[in-house]
Amino acid sequence: MTDSTSNAALVLFSGGQDSATCLAWALSRFERVETVGFSYGQRHLVELESRDKLINGMMALRPEWAARLGTSHTLDIPTLGEISDTALTRDVAIEMGEGGLPNTFVPGRNLIFLTFAAALAYRRGMTHVVGGMCETDFSGYPDCRDETIKALNVALNLGMARPFELHTPLMWRDKAQTWALAEELGGKGLVDLIIEHSHTCYLGERGARHAWGYGCGECPACSLRAKGWAAYAAGDAGEGE
Repeated sequence: MTDSTSNAALVLFSGGQDSATCLAWALSRFERVETVGFSYGQRHLVELESRDKLINGMMALRPEWAARLGTSHTLDIPTLGEISDTALTRDVAIEMGEGGLPNTFVPGRNLIFLTFAAALAYRRGMTHVVGGMCETDFSGYPDCRDETIKALNVALNLGMARPFELHTPLMWRDKAQTWALAEELGGKGLVDLIIEHSHTCYLGERGARHAWGYGCGECPACSLRAKGWAAYAAGDAGEGE
């Protein structure tokens, strides 16, 4: 691949563990990589503040990554938060909601994120879009499922007449395997960077420092990250697809 379109990727980059790993994955495969984050009124808005530290750390970690990293975009979509009555956009307790889904589910969030990302990729001359959606370790969110992403990929291609390819490198990896992938891509340096500067906690807590990073240690996102770290640290990450 030599042209700018086939060699360029746009990564959905929130500043969390998954998106940081996806950014490293893209930097290992594409010659030009840009990032996009979304501000939608989330309680853990602090995640967006983590992005620059992660990007700077990755640039220092691998000179070739520094050469490949391009523009970092932030899109404000406050309407998503305004129409969402969820524990991610309101100061309410995290609990199970109707239909068996936790009240952290923001309806349509990933569909909206990927659609905006594809529109930005279109303008930037890209066809590859990378996201951290996963249905191996997740809370049952229907917009994280592989069949959802594949269906949206078809719709985007039809609606924009552009052969987009939505990449989800974590789709079949659990959190332990995601830690292992980070080590495979960037060694211990990348793992340490993700521990220190990425943010996952739904409550936006950055006070307590755990072996796996910062967070309240109790919300579903922290619990999942901690469980994955324990398995990875014990050498029980297994093999991802």
